[in-house]
Amino acid sequence: MTTPIMSERQTAIIGAILVALGPVSMALYTPAMPRLVEVFGTDISSIKLTLTIYFAGFTLAQLFCGPLSDAFGRRPIVLAFSGIYLLGSVIAVFADSVAALLAARLLQGVGASAGIAISRAIVRDQFTGQASARIMNLVGLMLAVGPALAPTIGGLTLETLGWRAIFFVMVAYGIGIGVLAIFFMAETNAFRDRGHIAPRRLASSYARLLADARFLRPSIILGTTLGSIYTMATMLPFVIIERVGLTPSQFGYSMMLQSGSFFLGSLVTRSLLKRFSAERIVPFGMALIVLGCVGLALFTRAGNLTLLHVMGPVAVFAFGIAVILPSMSTRALFPFPQFAGAASALMGFFQMGGGLAGSFAAVLVGDPVVALGTIVPVMGLIALVLYLLPDPAGVEALGEAGE
Repeated sequence: MTTPIMSERQTAIIGAILVALGPVSMALYTPAMPRLVEVFGTDISSIKLTLTIYFAGFTLAQLFCGPLSDAFGRRPIVLAFSGIYLLGSVIAVFADSVAALLAARLLQGVGASAGIAISRAIVRDQFTGQASARIMNLVGLMLAVGPALAPTIGGLTLETLGWRAIFFVMVAYGIGIGVLAIFFMAETNAFRDRGHIAPRRLASSYARLLADARFLRPSIILGTTLGSIYTMATMLPFVIIERVGLTPSQFGYSMMLQSGSFFLGSLVTRSLLKRFSAERIVPFGMALIVLGCVGLALFTRAGNLTLLHVMGPVAVFAFGIAVILPSMSTRALFPFPQFAGAASALMGFFQMGGGLAGSFAAVLVGDPVVALGTIVPVMGLIALVLYLLPDPAGVEALGEAGE
């Protein structure tokens, strides 16, 4: 294995800042969704659509930004897509209609897609095995801080400065990503080849990934579990603010139970990785995911809904995801060093695609409480079934334990 261009810590910090762009942009915005219904004189479904179209842009654009980073390098693509994100944020600041907000959120989703695709690619460019698992865990640990604070910041900003100020925060984040790419991020792609974006070769790369169980199974498991987190973002503001009765700022504080639990799960996982391989701790994480799903299915149907009924199971669910994340991410990317950008992008596509499918299902269900207690448990069940199926690839993808 070649000597890493950046240290584990530097890679993890840069990766966390990049990957957090998408979730933070979503979490900052969600407290304002009920208010925007009044501001634009529209209905809940129209405002939910602004989040759905963000998911769509985020999901589909990954399929292009990952291969583009394989062809031209990680840094130039981060710069280009952060510019798209910045443009969308500026449009959102001055939006005067739902249509303008929809266009802005689409651009933001496209721009933010580079973060989740390229953050993991720069890890695979330099590290495998337990080293990769440690970095993926540290990325998850640091990632938890942004989404934990973002709803609180969004809620307080909404109540003190108004909804447009939330998008000013996103403008600042977009500028920060550009500065990071220019001054602090080294180019890690040693296999740059413009042939990666040739349509036939690109299709061949994706076909190879989709046909390989070593990639497909861990990617779908992450798609249904992490995708559920994104799905819940479309439901929790309406459940907690309108059904439980909290204010937008109180909703922001309550979301710290989700992100705080993910943060704690990442800390525990970091400690466990010192004694066990990433693969050996996955059953513990899957058990917690199942427990959280069962709790949501039962408590949302019990009547007299309280904050604990909602956020208790969500916290258990988030803890479990933090435990399985390092293993599943490392297993999916290990066999594909020469097109790690495409592999990372497709893995992100499954995650955001899971969120997009779940949020669309929530719109079809209508009642956010019923949707929360049905859609998330179904997605968790899919992950469990995939995990329990015999694994022909074994644990080869984790590489050598001491690597």
